Amino acid sequence: MAPLSAPAKDKNAPKTPFCRVRPEEVVYVDDRLKDNRYTVKGGTSGDFGYKAHVDLIVKHGKGFTKEKNKKKRGSYGGGRITMESHSIKFA
Repeated sequence: MAPLSAPAKDKNAPKTPFCRVRPEEVVYVDDRLKDNRYTVKGGTSGDFGYKAHVDLIVKHGKGFTKEKNKKKRGSYGGGRITMESHSIKFA
């Protein structure tokens, strides 16, 4: 039985990183799905989520976790809490 071998690769070919989903083949059901940033959804100025976003967007890693936990303790006076929905309905 002959050993299985991988096909020969061209050493001069440009290397491309592994990509499970090719961005050029993605079809968006709704244009609002193209940009997932908090500020893009609209109607966010002055409310609780926006104030938390402004405070937390600059934090990364351990600093983010620490700041998030401080805000969860209840001493955070962010802004008004709205019941407005920004969801996208799929049929």
